[in-house]
Amino acid sequence: MKKQTITLLAAFLLFTGRPQAQTTAAAQPPATQTTAAAWDSTYRPATYGQRLAQFKAYPNSTKDVIFLGNSITAGVDWDELLQLPTARNRGISGDITFGVLQRIDEVTEGHPAKVFILIGINDISRNIPDSVITANHERMIRAIQAASPKTAIYFQTLMPVNNNFTQHMAHYNKDQHIKAVNDGIKRLVAQYHLTLVDLHPHFLDKDGRLNADYTMDGLHLNEKGYQVWKSALKSYL
Repeated sequence: MKKQTITLLAAFLLFTGRPQAQTTAAAQPPATQTTAAAWDSTYRPATYGQRLAQFKAYPNSTKDVIFLGNSITAGVDWDELLQLPTARNRGISGDITFGVLQRIDEVTEGHPAKVFILIGINDISRNIPDSVITANHERMIRAIQAASPKTAIYFQTLMPVNNNFTQHMAHYNKDQHIKAVNDGIKRLVAQYHLTLVDLHPHFLDKDGRLNADYTMDGLHLNEKGYQVWKSALKSYL
């Protein structure tokens, strides 16, 4: 009888132990994984189509000096700022590198004399990886050189931002990404024998932020900021 009791007890423990082990294993949390933030290459700002249609309606000239970019480029009359009648503004507010690539043929079709490119900060704000931004910069270079080989390409480094402001939170505190993208620009300029316009240091304050004297929101430039940009461009025009 004692032997039978022990056997039954062993069987009971064996039966109840297996599910318990399975339950414990199932309850264990999965290994921690770093999930990349979602990003969308198809995003285009609301004014994209309208602005592109306007650009396509304007006449082209081989003397044109194109300023290509986003709202920071779009925010000034380049011919007025530079006193340069051939300056052309091809900035679209909110644009990203994918948007510029989509409209690059509008830039190259007139075979302009020069193209000044500044694009990427909105990509950073929208979680597009630094390596993808750099790859898109390279695609721009190749597209321009293939379609308009005599066009001189001037690549400008991204400007800093200032997180003491509150209007553009998605753009602030991305200094490491700005540096990575700017390093990529410098590598591409050397690789393709282009001209670098290193804007970034011109706009820094003593704390490594966009100088508050040059901005109204920590991202875009005010009239003083555009004067600094004008000075940085002087030797390239």
